[in-house]
Amino acid sequence: MTVLADNHLSGAVDAAERLLTTRAGAPVSLADAEDLGGSGRTTVVRARVAQNPVSMDRTLVIKSLPAHEDPRSFQREVVSYQYVTALPNESRPGPQLIASDYDHRLLVLSDLGSGQSMKDLLSGNDIVATSRAVSAWGQALGRMHAATLGGEEDFAALLRRGNGKIGVSEDVGERWARLATDSAASAAALLDVDLPEAVAQMLAAGCELFAGGEHRAFSPSDVGPENIMLNDDGVQFMDYEWGGFRDATLDIAYAVATFGQHLSTINLGRRAELESALVDAWRSEVEGIWPRLRNDDELNTGLLTAWLLWSWLSTVWMLPEGTFETDPAPLADDGLVEDPAAVLSHDWALHSNDPRVIVARWTDLADAASRSGATQVAEFASSVGLALQRAWLS
Repeated sequence: MTVLADNHLSGAVDAAERLLTTRAGAPVSLADAEDLGGSGRTTVVRARVAQNPVSMDRTLVIKSLPAHEDPRSFQREVVSYQYVTALPNESRPGPQLIASDYDHRLLVLSDLGSGQSMKDLLSGNDIVATSRAVSAWGQALGRMHAATLGGEEDFAALLRRGNGKIGVSEDVGERWARLATDSAASAAALLDVDLPEAVAQMLAAGCELFAGGEHRAFSPSDVGPENIMLNDDGVQFMDYEWGGFRDATLDIAYAVATFGQHLSTINLGRRAELESALVDAWRSEVEGIWPRLRNDDELNTGLLTAWLLWSWLSTVWMLPEGTFETDPAPLADDGLVEDPAAVLSHDWALHSNDPRVIVARWTDLADAASRSGATQVAEFASSVGLALQRAWLS
């Protein structure tokens, strides 16, 4: 296993050296490779620039994906990094793209250095540090959304121009959300839970936030705690694999839907307070460009709509095979098949194999909906939570 891991590291470093040498027009040498982990199918390496013919960072991060990776997902990641790299430094939400290679599925990024992971800050016992981190998270989301307002056409142009052999990739989040929503009635019946028409309409409205919505901005897509680090420059979003433009309420709802599972015992009792801090910090950055969000009812309706969708999708992912009414991996016009297992192997913060996490999400949603006066959502969330509790934890 160690030999295999070393081969992956050295292979990624060698490929990065060749790419950087071609780009610089002179030899570039990398040394002191450090394994930074990554998902099961991705190699992520930090390396020191030992020989540098041009102005270049002292260390770089190399991300290498296997050759069988769906090229459309890699294209979307490259384009996302291209887009955010073009933003002003103060608005850039994460690392800068240095170089990329479509043929070898290789990315070379600026090194964010060391810092604290959001997961560790949430699970710690320092109440003040957790509160500050959560507020910084919300502010960073809002600044990213405000900085990318109106940039959707630029992103779309980059995506169209990316690689003519591949074609334009779809938003995988939207695809899975629609599959889950189309199967809502059968999935609810499987859980022996009534699906009110108003809730079904909210799920459908949540799906429309991918392609429509009033608050369009760039999103890395997976903005959960696993993909967030705090360093000297603030909050950094570290994974853009399925980045794109969507309604920004999907992001803030994704954050509140996924952070609770990481809270320490001392912070669990403060969950509602931390949730409010996260949302309020985000709103403080975007209410100037989207004034309607100053209205609490407007904000809560959008937040609960997206939160309901994310909770439902994470639940359907846990249900038995065959829950989806349509094949989740149809053959595309270009002959490429998107493997559902490969999508989930991205390690989405939303995806969990722990039934306790899913049950807790519905409890959290029910509490938030009750506080907002959204009675039907609260009752539905409570019913789903109880059904899952009986089915999975009794």
